[in-house]
Amino acid sequence: MYIRKIEEDQDCGLYLAMKVLGGKWKCCILDAINKGITRPSEIARSVQEASTRVIEMQLAELLAYGVVDKYAEEDVFPKKSEYRLTGLGESLLPILSQIDQWGMQNAQLIKEKSTELQGAE
Repeated sequence: MYIRKIEEDQDCGLYLAMKVLGGKWKCCILDAINKGITRPSEIARSVQEASTRVIEMQLAELLAYGVVDKYAEEDVFPKKSEYRLTGLGESLLPILSQIDQWGMQNAQLIKEKSTELQGAE
């Protein structure tokens, strides 16, 4: 079992937010759920760049932090599960909206810098 040598800063809001939202696809997953894409397979199709395994892992982390809830229909075979935002997850939506706006406002510059970085490798 891994034991951290450096204590986590539980008093830093940025650290705690990054702990919940850190992960390449979590913001995209939350956006998809907010748009009504709730089944794991549909979420995976909406975030095509990510593997199904990564989507499942990040959904599990969001579930563990209480950002989403998982609902399964017991009387249906095969079982169908869905994810929905909790109150905590819904509280992230304004933040995600601001991040999206920032990305769109700076899209051209980011694309240019991204191209430069890829050329430098």
